Amino acid sequence: MTFVFATNNDNKVKEIRSMLGDAFSIITLHEAGIDIDIPEPHDTLEANAREKSTVIFNMTGKNCFSEDTGLEIDALNGEPGVLSARYAGEQKKAADNIEKVLRLMKDEPRRSARFRTVISLILDGKEHQFEGVAEGHILQDKKGGEGFGYDPIFRPEGSEKSFAEMELAEKNQYSHRAKAFKKLITFLQQQHGKS
Repeated sequence: MTFVFATNNDNKVKEIRSMLGDAFSIITLHEAGIDIDIPEPHDTLEANAREKSTVIFNMTGKNCFSEDTGLEIDALNGEPGVLSARYAGEQKKAADNIEKVLRLMKDEPRRSARFRTVISLILDGKEHQFEGVAEGHILQDKKGGEGFGYDPIFRPEGSEKSFAEMELAEKNQYSHRAKAFKKLITFLQQQHGKS
């Protein structure tokens, strides 16, 4: 089974391919010859994920999925949330986003936060959603050089390391995206078994 993954983010593609195994394969927007930046106009991850998968399904008619991920920081009333990629501006620079969070959280004792991923799968014209959550804490300073986005300042519960200090296989044990994709893969295996 092959799916179009509605993303232009190579890091996300790498993470997903490392989990997929042999039964399923994905093609990226770039590989499908689609060069668009799909808008994320909604105020929930669920609606933004649905927007992206629907746009690509309408363009290609192929089974596809998308995801939207947000970092939700309790002391910032759930921000940056859906604005995670462009928290410090439309240029979507991870370093600027991190600096903004560290600045806002400078003297904040309450550091609890979570990453939340919502996947929207369109299979045979019907949408299904899957959610993954990684609870954790915002660090005082950046740690590690792996990963992307907010990984250097997020430490998941149960680990002494930030996401950016982990190899991909280790990150996938904790990751919100990995949890959501495991649900997706289980669902597809069940569907595959029926066909």
